This record gives sequence, structure tokens and C-alpha cells, in this order.
Amino acid sequence: MGQNDLGVEAKSDDYGETFHDATIRQTNSEGGGIDLMSDHQLERGLKSRHIQFLALGGAIGTGLFIGSGAILSLVGPAPLFMAYLSMMFVVWIVMNNLAEMVTYLPLKGISIPYFVSRTVEPSLAFADGWNYWYAYAILVAAEATAGAIILQYWTTAVPVAVWIAVILIVILFLNIIAVSFFGEAEFWFASTKLITITGLILVSIVIFFGGAPDGDRLGFRYWENNPEKGWSAFNPYLVRGSTGNFLAYWTAFVRAGFAFITSPELIALAAGETMAPRRNIPKAARRYVWRLAIFYGLGSLCIGVIVPRNNQSLLSGSDAAASPFVIGIQNAGIPVLNHIINGAVLTSAWSAGNAFVYSGSRVLYSMSLNAQAPKIFRKTTKKGVPYMAVLFTWAFGCLGFLNVSNSGADVFQWFSNISTISGFIAWIVVFITYLRFRKAMNFNGMLSALPYRTPLQPYATWACLVVVSLLTITNGFYVFFPSEWNVTDFLAAYITIPLFLALYIGHKVYSSISQVRKGVSWDGSPSPGSKVKQFFLLAKPTADIDVVTGKREMDELEAMDVPPVAKNWLQKAWFWLA
Repeated sequence: MGQNDLGVEAKSDDYGETFHDATIRQTNSEGGGIDLMSDHQLERGLKSRHIQFLALGGAIGTGLFIGSGAILSLVGPAPLFMAYLSMMFVVWIVMNNLAEMVTYLPLKGISIPYFVSRTVEPSLAFADGWNYWYAYAILVAAEATAGAIILQYWTTAVPVAVWIAVILIVILFLNIIAVSFFGEAEFWFASTKLITITGLILVSIVIFFGGAPDGDRLGFRYWENNPEKGWSAFNPYLVRGSTGNFLAYWTAFVRAGFAFITSPELIALAAGETMAPRRNIPKAARRYVWRLAIFYGLGSLCIGVIVPRNNQSLLSGSDAAASPFVIGIQNAGIPVLNHIINGAVLTSAWSAGNAFVYSGSRVLYSMSLNAQAPKIFRKTTKKGVPYMAVLFTWAFGCLGFLNVSNSGADVFQWFSNISTISGFIAWIVVFITYLRFRKAMNFNGMLSALPYRTPLQPYATWACLVVVSLLTITNGFYVFFPSEWNVTDFLAAYITIPLFLALYIGHKVYSSISQVRKGVSWDGSPSPGSKVKQFFLLAKPTADIDVVTGKREMDELEAMDVPPVAKNWLQKAWFWLA
């Protein structure tokens, strides 16, 4: 390693090629800043294959392997398939929004709240950052619990609490050593999941055409309207007829969000630790949606094909065997695959939990650099791991121990439901941030300067903003039916909204009072209180949005990147895959 005349450090990536990194100091317009010349530095240790599999590994978790079964039993196979397709489009737009922004400025120490503060305003960034952190912390506990339940498939002699502890300890170990070690572990975790889900899809296709040992050709049997056996493509929800069918789809759409929330953000959060980010981030973003289409699209279709919605094991959902893939393949007379499938589901839970600790800690680290979280969270090890942020995020994974008792399990399910809505709110903020970012780039005549641009913009973002806002507002619509009213469910569905607003307004009030006490007004002018109306502004003026700071350094970083050149067909295949 060495440094060139610009003070840019040279390193090597997967293929032995040389790339460069820059150590810079960022300053925001609010007077605060991210000091990246300090000792608290992250390291660019994530390679191309790491970053490509990171977000996919976070997305393919227990939501697909287990959660899809709950949706199937509630509303039927058609709404399940339609909901996953619809949610994949939303996730694609979220990924595109984030990829455009972080590819333009893949600075060390950035996170999504950093862009919110830079393009919208700091109070929204504060609320968004803690909202993200909460969602990731709760999801760690959710995945650890799911993994522990799956382990009991093999033995019930060991208490669930012990398995939760084992899973959490391994997750901590993988996150605390070095980011390159974390990336390597996540790569192999995700690879195992992808191989498994590919195998399950192929086996499901074989069963579809009658290739299972029982020789029964399923086809779309369970999609046919058969009242006698309880089969149908749609199971109307709450009311009958077309309205019930639509409500079944909308319910599935809301619930499908749990499988996807916070997963596209993983690539954006890792941008500051990625080698050659302007080459590797777009590559990962482009391939992410196609891999989701294959694994979630075909996976949800296959589940609806091989399992009837009224299967008793599916309805009970009491143990690991409730995984719809396990049920369908077992019914087809192939029980030998059960252990393999449950092993893959366990790997999925471990992998997703691993990715969520990483993401939550990076959000916390970035917020501490922006003075929106305690300074202690900016401390890093010699290998660039923000260990205090990792430990704090990981500690909240211990909420998984609530599942040891029945009452605790109810409380934890309540937390998990809230995390889904937190994810929707976070996506709304992403859409708003991207629209502000794009407007500022256009205002400065710099749209052509974006190194990565995506199709259908900004119209697709506006459409998704409306859709996700509706999902957030109506996610608990069922509780307003007299027969379904439940205070606990109502709070789980909607309490996140006032909590988010409390963080947002509270930060606005606190920061405004603090600035007045320091002798400046809300807009930074020397006469206190002269422009109180600034407090009520929802976003900074477009002309005040900084789209220049950090660009020169990232342009230099890109100019010094040397893309790999395949020397044979094996390398060509590997470069295409990873």
C-alpha cells in the first residue's frame, strides 16, 4: 500500500487490481460535520462479491421461508404471489433511489440519515436515523428467535433461550472482528441460501409436473375453486366478493413488507466501506432486483403451487415444520429434504441477523458523527469496526429472550409488527430525500454528472411514495371492523407514526432553542428569533442544498479505479456472478 500525490491511499481488491481511497473532511451547511480525518475511521474492506450478496442475504430471511406461509393460509396463493410482485417493484425503486445517491457520494461514514440531513433538513434525519436503528435492532432479535425455533426441529432437549444466546454470540463475533471478515461470512451465508432456494424452486417445478415419488401431477390444483376441499386462488378477507379479494391482496401487500423492509438499504449503508464504490454499487443495485424476482417471485409462486392454503401444519405454524417449503415437499413424499431445508432456513435467520447488526451499527455510527447520537458510538477498532455501535445494537437483540415466556412472546410480536411500519416510514423518507436530491441536481444543472442513473425517474418515485404512504396509513385497517377490534393490534399498527413525529418535532424544538440560546436565529443569522418562521419549514430551499462537497474526492477515487480484466472464461463467469 502507498499514497499518491493527492494523499489518496492505494489498496487491492478481490482480483489483485489497484484502487484508491480518499480521506476527507466533510462539513454540512448546519455548522456540524463529519470529520473523516479523525482516528475514528471505517475501512473499505467490502469487495464486489460481498456487497452484491449483502443486501440479498438480508432480504432472503425468514420472511420468505416461514412468513410466506402465514400469508398463504390467510388470503390464498394468488394474493401471496401478487403481493410479492408488487412489493418487489417498490423495493426496486427504493434501491434505485439509494444507489443513485450513494454512487454519487460514497463517502466514508455516510448513512441514509446523512443524505436526509443534507438534502431535506436535520430534524427529519434525526427521526429517520433512530427509526432505522430501532427497526434493525428489533429485527436482530426476530431473526435470532426464528433461528432458535428452527434449531428445536432437531432437538427439544436444549431450551430456546440457549439457542438464542448461541446465535447472538456468533453474530457478535462476526461483526466485531473486521468488516472484511463480516463480508466474507455474509457472502457464504447468502450463497448457501441462494443455492438452497434455487434447489427448492427446481424441486417445486418437478412436483408441479408430477415428478415426485407419489407421481401426483399438481399443476395449479390448489388455485382452482373447490369449495368442498377449501381450495381457491383467493380467500376473501373480512368480507365476501370482489371487495374481499381486494382486501386479501392489500393485506398480503402489507404483510409482504416484513420480508423486504430495510434490505435495500444494506447496500447504501455499506457504500462507505466498499472497494471501488462507483463501480461495485451500481453492479450490485442492477442485479439485486433480478435476483429478487427469481427468488421471491418464483419462490412465492412455488409455495402457492405445492401447498394448499388450508393445510393444517401451515395453519398451526407452531414449529419449524410450518415452513411452507417443508410442508409441500413432505406432502409430495420427499421427507429426506426436510433437514436440508431447515438447515437453510437456519442459515437465513443467522445471515439476516448478521446483516441487521451491521446495518444498525453503521446508522448509529454515522449519526454520532453528525452529533445526532452520543459521541461514544463513533469509536472504532484498529480494523475500522465501530465496536461501541455494534455492541449497543447487538445488545437489543437480547429482546429475543422475551419469547421464552408466552406473555413475552406476545410483547415481542408487538415489537416486530412495529418494526414493519418503521420500515415503511423509512422508505417514505427515502423517496422524499431522493426527490429533493434530484431537484437540487437539476437546479444546479448537474443531473448529467450522476455516475449512475436509473429509469422511470422521478415518476416511479412519486408513485411509490403514494403507495407506501397508503400502506402505512391503512396497515391496520382490519382493526376498524367491529369483529376485529383489538387495542393491542391498533397500537402495533399505528403507534410508530406518533413516535416518529415526536422524534422529529422534539428535535426541531430542541435544536431551535439551542441555537437561540447561542445567539443565533433558526436560520443562522446573528439576530435571535428574527425569523421564527424558519422553524415551520419542512425542507431547506433547493438553492441551499449542497450537492458539491465531497464530489471532487469521489471523482478522484473513481478516476484511479482500474476495473479487472478477465483472462479466461472462468474469470469471465466469476466476474459476471460476483
